[in-house]
Amino acid sequence: MSQSILNQILDQLPNLEPSELQHLSKAIHSYLSDKETVAKRAIFHQSLIESALVKQIKKPAFASRTYQQLIPIQGKSASQTIIEERR
Repeated sequence: MSQSILNQILDQLPNLEPSELQHLSKAIHSYLSDKETVAKRAIFHQSLIESALVKQIKKPAFASRTYQQLIPIQGKSASQTIIEERR
C-alpha cells in the first residue's frame, strides 16, 4: 500500500463513528490473525516436508456442494428399521 493511501485512511479516522471504528478494528484484527495463521501453517507444512514425514501437502477442495433434498418417507424412520432388524 502506498503511503498516500495510508495517510488518507488515517485522515478519515476522526470522522468515523465509534461503531464504525469498532467495526474497522475487528476487520483489521481478523485480517492480521488470518495472515498469521496462514504463515504458521506454511511453516508447519514446510517442516513436515523437510522432515520427510510427508511428500506433499494437498490443498482441500472447496468445491461448492450441491443442495441435497431430504426424501420424505412414510412409516418408521430408516434408522429405526435398521435397529429393529438387527435385534
